[in-house]
Amino acid sequence: MSRARRDRTPIYRDWTLLQLAALALALDQLTKFVVRQTLEWHYSWPAYGFFRFTHVQNTGSAFGLLQDQNLPLLIVSLVGVLVLAFIYRSQERPGILMRISIALMLGGAAGNLVDRIWQGHVTDFIDIGPWPVFNLADSSIVVGLCIMAWVLVVQREAPAATVATGSADYGACPLCDGLMIDLPNGARCADCGVRERMVQ
Repeated sequence: MSRARRDRTPIYRDWTLLQLAALALALDQLTKFVVRQTLEWHYSWPAYGFFRFTHVQNTGSAFGLLQDQNLPLLIVSLVGVLVLAFIYRSQERPGILMRISIALMLGGAAGNLVDRIWQGHVTDFIDIGPWPVFNLADSSIVVGLCIMAWVLVVQREAPAATVATGSADYGACPLCDGLMIDLPNGARCADCGVRERMVQ
């Protein structure tokens, strides 16, 4: 095991990640509570329009898929949380964007998990045009997935651009504190993609 892996902060002690996940969870639960208290089931506000708030009780997955599968989806949610913890642990040095993506997905998964355990369904309320009704937890998961996919693509491409010029000269990324990868005329962050040009 490398020294970097031994010195790495475990996910349960990454306070930035945990606080962001808790914020995503809190916002999700607060908005759902407000909807349940102010909008009757199956009613919309406003009644017509492209963007509305519609109170829906979803027994399926995100965006209304796989209806009446609450127990299997409950198990899938728990497995998903374990997978996210594994992804975090597999990173040599998780950058800020990777940590944000995991935090958003953890917070979103926890938000829908709380609904499934206590209500037997998930409260959805964001109604945009023909798109299935969803909630902040669904949005948090999708945004987190997009960020993670982008980070993994950048990291996969980074070694091909690496040259032996010594990335230690650049230190950490000034934007996200990620790993700087050497390029012929400077360096690029493996996490967020920001570039630094070589000063002659």
